[in-house]
Amino acid sequence: MREIKFRAFLNSKYYDNPRMKSWEELLEQYDAIDIFQRDLMTLMQYTGLHDKNGREIYEGDILDIGLRDQDGKPVVAPVSYEAYLAGYALDNEGHGIWQRLDVDGEVIGNIFENPELLGASK
Repeated sequence: MREIKFRAFLNSKYYDNPRMKSWEELLEQYDAIDIFQRDLMTLMQYTGLHDKNGREIYEGDILDIGLRDQDGKPVVAPVSYEAYLAGYALDNEGHGIWQRLDVDGEVIGNIFENPELLGASK
């Protein structure tokens, strides 16, 4: 059975605690978070998988999937939950990669702190 845990992102900061199982626990553990900021917080669930280096993979992580494009650059994709798969997938928005999440990749960042890895300027 997969361990259920979350991390949250708010105001350029990660709130990550292995005991955190719900919003309520998050808010209890971090009293400094204004309850009204809850709508601004993004909660990301642990996928239950580790990358090739043993690092936990969460929704929103960006993985180098071990392939190169025609220019020799690494092919990267963010992790997201896909309801029709009832699981996690990698999808680099129509640039040729869509696949069910596996553990052959390497976490190289996340969509909040490293949007440039996806060619975006957030």
